[in-house]
Amino acid sequence: MTYRVPTEEQTLAVESFRKFLLAEVRPVTHTYRDRFIPKATMRELTQRIAEFGLPGCTVPVEHGGMGWSYTTQGMLFEELAACSCDVALCVMLNMGLAAMLPGAAPELRERYLPEMLAGRIFGTIGIRELEIGSNVTEITTRAVRDGDHFMVNGTKTGITHGVYSDVFVCAVRTEKGLSHLLIDREAHGYETRNVGKIALNAQSTAQIVIADARVPATHLIGEEGEGLNTMKEFGEHARTHLGVLSVGLMRAALDESIAYVTQHAQFGKVIAARQLIAAKIADMAIRTDAGRLLLQRMLGMMDAGLRCDVQASIAMAFAAEAAVQVCRDAVQLHGANGVTRELDVERLLREAMAVPILGGTPEIQQLAIARALTGVAAFD
Repeated sequence: MTYRVPTEEQTLAVESFRKFLLAEVRPVTHTYRDRFIPKATMRELTQRIAEFGLPGCTVPVEHGGMGWSYTTQGMLFEELAACSCDVALCVMLNMGLAAMLPGAAPELRERYLPEMLAGRIFGTIGIRELEIGSNVTEITTRAVRDGDHFMVNGTKTGITHGVYSDVFVCAVRTEKGLSHLLIDREAHGYETRNVGKIALNAQSTAQIVIADARVPATHLIGEEGEGLNTMKEFGEHARTHLGVLSVGLMRAALDESIAYVTQHAQFGKVIAARQLIAAKIADMAIRTDAGRLLLQRMLGMMDAGLRCDVQASIAMAFAAEAAVQVCRDAVQLHGANGVTRELDVERLLREAMAVPILGGTPEIQQLAIARALTGVAAFD
């Protein structure tokens, strides 16, 4: 895939979104640094963000979206990630559901999609369970057929956006195999409990408990028993978004570092004039740009309607590892100030360490890449 220069429309969309984020979103996220943003406050932010095309950027116009390209979505999402990883994760989950709902039953789509595109309701997707992690072949959450409904029971853990969620696309095991059901918190019921982490605590990561939820069969996302195919497509999109999150973190760390080394002096010179400092800044820029280019390649493939499972794993594995290194370098460049809560770089490093866990560690991506290339599964 060749690199394409951003169009005038893309450039204008990104610039206006960046100005909005700096003026309206960053002050809120600064106030709630490492503290949970109340749902009402997060809803206000997501409704404003929706006006700029997220999460509806790639949703077809006939379904209420913008009908824009995945490449444009990636450019906008990088801006959001560079501003706030916590808010970006909330929007990311709605982006994932917005991509799934156009293929759902019309009544399901008409009920939930407009509200989701407007940022008025929150959705999440649940696969992970305590004993099995993300091993979908061993999912224990059950959905037992009861006439025109399913009775759902199970517990999911580490679910991003969980406490915020109004609806929950839950990976379940039915009589026909792995499936996905959309569970409405108010109509069908589920309980959530927030989980503290080393980072990303301004948004919700939760345990979700579903006990005897009676869910209509019309709330299936995709065909019953075809959940693995749905999950593969969603996983490709999720790895893309998480890769862009990593690029956003690198960009934020690089921007903070450039500002610091050009403003602070030692021994009569700004520290940017020192060769080791200059080399580190250059390495940070190289990693950031390389990660962005890998993501742009796969976004271009998605725009062309091509599957890009391997490219998604390559992009995420590289960007995730690069983000940890870049953010670590940022802390080091700031010296003693870098480990204080006064500056953002220590938070960026914690976030860079946490992001890969959400969508599969670099090691998991390596195994997926090698299996695709060799045809041999290196799993025990």
